[in-house]
Parts: sequence; C-alpha cells; structure tokens
Amino acid sequence: MRILLTNDDGIHAPGLFALYEALKSDHAVHIVAPESEMSAVGHAITLTSPIMVQDVRKNGTFFGHAVKGTPADCVKIAVYELLDSPPDVVLSGINVGANVGVNILYSGTVSAATEGAFLGIRSAAISLATLRNPDFRFAARFSKEIIKFMMGSDLKDGTALNVNIPAVPPEKIRGVCLARQGTSRFEERFERRNDPRGNVYYWLMGEKFIENGNSDNDSVALKQNKITITPIHYDLTSERELERLKTIPLPLTGFLGQDREC
Repeated sequence: MRILLTNDDGIHAPGLFALYEALKSDHAVHIVAPESEMSAVGHAITLTSPIMVQDVRKNGTFFGHAVKGTPADCVKIAVYELLDSPPDVVLSGINVGANVGVNILYSGTVSAATEGAFLGIRSAAISLATLRNPDFRFAARFSKEIIKFMMGSDLKDGTALNVNIPAVPPEKIRGVCLARQGTSRFEERFERRNDPRGNVYYWLMGEKFIENGNSDNDSVALKQNKITITPIHYDLTSERELERLKTIPLPLTGFLGQDREC
C-alpha cells in the first residue's frame, strides 16, 4: 500500500524514523513532515505565509519532504501536490507522550490524522505514553496491526483512530481496548519571568494531569497498561445539548420581532 507518514515532532524525530523502518519493506512509504517541532499547534493551517518544501536526505538517499508548516499543512500538501495519487493510509507519529483526554484538541499529531480523515483517507495517530527515553520499537511494529485493523474495519467516513501505547515492555501490556476519549486535562500555571532588559515574559509550566473519567476512558485504560484505540471525528456537536436546548426559547426570537427559529 501507499502510506503517508507525518508527525508534529519534525521530520528528524526518531519516532517517525521508527515507523519508516518498520513499514518500508512492506509498503510504499512517503514522508511529508514539518521541518521542525510543531507540537500542540492543533489543527492550524498556514494562510498568511508561503509554505516552503525541501527534500531531506539521510545517508545520501532521499528520505522525505520537510515542510515549513503545520502537521495539517503536511497532509494537505502531500495529497494535493507532492504525491502522484492519494495514499491508502495516513499514519501520524510516533508521538512522544500520550494524546488522551482534552489534550487531543491541542495535538498536532492527532490533527494530522484528522486531516487525513477529512480527505477520505484511512488515518491514525500513534503516540507512546512517555516523555523520557522512549523506545519506539514495539509501537512501530504495532503500527502494522493498526493498518490491518483500519483496512478491515470499514471505518465511517471522516473517522480517524487515536492510538496510545503504554511505555512498558511488551510482556507487561495488558491488551488492546477500544476506549472513549476522556475529559481528563492538564492543570497548568504560568511562571512570570524578566529578561535581561527587564521585559516581562511567561513560561507555561507545572503541568499536572487531572484524571476525570471512568474505566472505559482513554487515560484510565492507558494507565492500566492497555493499548487504547479511540475512533474520533471532526463533528464536535454536542448531540445531547443540541436536543436539550431545542426545548428552550432562543434569545434572538423576541429580538427579531418574529419567529425565526430554524
């Protein structure tokens, strides 16, 4: 198959290279990734500046395209400009650190996979749940199983998979589970500092993960050393609230002087 690899850690990230090494012998692998780290940019796209693309070589051999842009930019420009035809699969990762709970809204890794789903391509984001001394070997091998799963599961249009893998030896992984996106979040604070010229700046720090979810949620299952697979979609409508609010008069009805409810 034709597989597009991307990420938010940059084209030289070891997690991306691990995916490439695991898949290159079985598939036609194309790499289009940010030229530098683009963590936590969410689903941003570049509108007000040109998107520069450069060839990257490793050991004298063409490796991929480095894009001066976001992960979503990378998927768009790969599909529309750089590849002769759309890929069969988009894989984003392997990210350093889990993407669970509300964190997926910030994640460039997840947004690259979501962009692939926008474009009608089977897509998955893969993250390894550690920030220190990551060993990508098992996660890279497991990516082959994710590809098989996507190809055989007839995913609904616009659905991507968010995959998180515990950073433990393979023998300690307690299985694979389908999990809901939880609502766990980071409790954050900013430290105020002064530069040598006396100008004030702030540094985001002191992140503490606040668990908020049941046992079937992604962050809880991941802490139990389970690989989590969460189907995600770009329709953010709260269906329950949509139906509830239909029972309440809309604020503009009286203001407009007539019934203009849709």
